[in-house]
Amino acid sequence: MCTACEDLVDPKQIKLDEIITKYRNENGPLIPVLQHAQEVYGYLPTDVLKHISKALRIPLARIYGVVTFYAQFRLVPSGRNVINVCLGTACHVRGGAKVLETIEKALKIKDGATTEDRRFTLEVVACIGACGLAPVISINNEVHGRLLPESIAEILAKYE
Repeated sequence: MCTACEDLVDPKQIKLDEIITKYRNENGPLIPVLQHAQEVYGYLPTDVLKHISKALRIPLARIYGVVTFYAQFRLVPSGRNVINVCLGTACHVRGGAKVLETIEKALKIKDGATTEDRRFTLEVVACIGACGLAPVISINNEVHGRLLPESIAEILAKYE
């Protein structure tokens, strides 16, 4: 193989094909293939979904149905830092909505959106599992608890 040709090979495409090959003959291969594809690409671009559709012989409309049903899948790239704001019962009672409002104002985005510079993606979740620290957010799975709206700017400043 020529060295110039090696530059044309997309390592992500090779990994995707390996994933499809691994799960192709399993029962219910779609969700694990989508999960692993998202790990490889960071989200699920249209061309990747089309490739999966063709390779698994699953209609593209069905794949979109699965991807849009489950919150774990992304059709657009997320920010470098993913903020999960808990609005479960304990967090809600202890001011989680005010924390969310403060983050939305600071970043100028709403739930499910990503800042223009792709620094942050904001997601509201039902529970982080740290009710004793309510209200709670996690950024890249790092939990910040017992929050006050006044503490948000300092926390966000730590994440580039």
